Amino acid sequence: MKIRILSAFFLLAGICCYSQNLPEVASGTFSRFENLRSNTISSGHIDASLADGYYKNKKYAVLYLYDAPMFFDSTTTSDRKEWRMNKNERRLIRENKTKDRIKVGIWNTESRHINYFFLKAISNPSPDEKAEVHYLTIGPKKIRLLKNRPLSSRNRKSLVNELNPYSDSTFSNFNIATRTIVADTSRGGLIPMYSTYENPRVLVGTTNLSTHPPGTLNAEYNPVPELFLKHSRDNVAKPKNRKLFFDYGTETLDPNYKPTQQQVDKIMKLKGYTPINWINKEFPGAAPIETVWNTRFYVSVKFLLGK
Repeated sequence: MKIRILSAFFLLAGICCYSQNLPEVASGTFSRFENLRSNTISSGHIDASLADGYYKNKKYAVLYLYDAPMFFDSTTTSDRKEWRMNKNERRLIRENKTKDRIKVGIWNTESRHINYFFLKAISNPSPDEKAEVHYLTIGPKKIRLLKNRPLSSRNRKSLVNELNPYSDSTFSNFNIATRTIVADTSRGGLIPMYSTYENPRVLVGTTNLSTHPPGTLNAEYNPVPELFLKHSRDNVAKPKNRKLFFDYGTETLDPNYKPTQQQVDKIMKLKGYTPINWINKEFPGAAPIETVWNTRFYVSVKFLLGK
């Protein structure tokens, strides 16, 4: 299948080429568009996985996947692990209980944290809080997480104003349907939530696995969780026609997320969310690694895209 790759929104850095060694998919077709350049963020790769039997007269739901290589291709990841998406897809196809979907994968960059950390959550802190947030460090080398300033607003705008229209014009998507952003881990779980909060008319569904609201876990004083909660209280859209899925495990880093996630539960209930459109699920014994997220992702897709 030949897929149109030029659009009014994405400019190609050169000739957009197909990689020779593409990952296998359970069904359908897989394409990789390399070094796409936008007007708001750095150039990067986009993966597209189309459903088996895809044809233009049928409408499909869309799954936007951040950290795309980890979903499809372990050979491109630092730890050589992936989500085993093939196994997941085969199971979902066999059960035939979810909407047919197009998966659009967005590659991350070396500036992953500042691209994903939600900007508006720290837009109006006190001077002391602002100093603490901007100087948060990680690891023995005390690497500053945010460097100068988060770029998540640019990332969000690129998704909504560039990639999403491009996807609509290129593929046969629903005009009004569940569009789900899925992130792989902790910090990656921030950008789907942030984007969905800020653009509820375009992005009406989200999966956030092992979401990392603390920003860091080694600061003596860390105002980020409370700023995270404030942003949620101020920006969660009304529950009508929306579905949100959060989760956390009980091993390694995941237990650190439970206290904040329990506070998010209270916020969602006050906003009128019920188990019909909101799940915050604990997975006992689960750690935040790709091969475990795969199972949790399967649960979220059944919830978000169930027929």
